[in-house]
Amino acid sequence: MDQANKFIVGLGNPGRQYQRTRHNVGYMVLAELAKRWSLSPVRRAFDGETCEARLGETKVILLAPQTYMNLSGQSVQAMLAFYKAEPADVLVVLDDMALPTARLRFRADGSSGGQKGLADILRRLGTPAVPRLRIGIGSPPPPVAGSDYVLGTFGPTEMERMAPALVLAAQAVEDWVRHGMAFAMEKYNRSSSGDESRE
Repeated sequence: MDQANKFIVGLGNPGRQYQRTRHNVGYMVLAELAKRWSLSPVRRAFDGETCEARLGETKVILLAPQTYMNLSGQSVQAMLAFYKAEPADVLVVLDDMALPTARLRFRADGSSGGQKGLADILRRLGTPAVPRLRIGIGSPPPPVAGSDYVLGTFGPTEMERMAPALVLAAQAVEDWVRHGMAFAMEKYNRSSSGDESRE
């Protein structure tokens, strides 16, 4: 018998002007997964773009909400309603200013930490118990506002660090699907002073 479906939601903003911005790290990981798993085609559904993969007996649905970041929950809620799935079967992949650039951190639940896409998902699903993979983008240098920083593009030095992190994040997602949250947290979370500041 098949296991429960798993859902990978990569957060970002649609449109070419946002493609390489820090806020679109979730989209970037989905692109890496699509390449890793040789996925096609992409179809429109649930106010987003989706495609499917199979890892062993588990069907994996990838979703890139196209609602813009702050309304991401609308897309996720529609998908879970269609599949009659639980929030625990979703992994949200998102950027996080509280983590150093390229740092990965799994969490099974908790607050949004100010990330508005995740905040909308938690609000619409009615629970903080939504698994997430946070990917560090570093904090904005003064006097840059956080809202401007996340919509800025990665510089060349940043991308040198982010490129291998995106590959590692894709592997981390696969490990979460195959082995679960406890395994993923043990393998990928790294203890470091200050990393827990927002959850």
